[in-house]
Amino acid sequence: MGLQRGRLSGFHFRKQHPVGPFIADFACVKARVLIEIDGETHWRDFERRRDAVRTAFLERAGWTVVRVWNADVYGNEDGVVETVLRFVVAGEEGRLAGGAIRPAKPGSPLRQPR
Repeated sequence: MGLQRGRLSGFHFRKQHPVGPFIADFACVKARVLIEIDGETHWRDFERRRDAVRTAFLERAGWTVVRVWNADVYGNEDGVVETVLRFVVAGEEGRLAGGAIRPAKPGSPLRQPR
């Protein structure tokens, strides 16, 4: 994924960025957007509840959280990059309303920003 190289369309991303007690997979500090790549350990109900608590904390800290499935990173990389770019551009322009996104299940189409 393009984020692993640290830049995407001119936006800088940090890998393993700490925010409070959490470490986000990727962060675009300038746009205040965190990218979380979720795999098998995020499918069950109790794991989703744990993620919801984490996301709520991050949002209260002023970040927008974009969650994508690991399977989509490998199977729909273009869709993931497009979605991330939309959030980062919106964040830089100050148009983010907050809220995390995540497809309903692995392999489902990515939801677009509001």
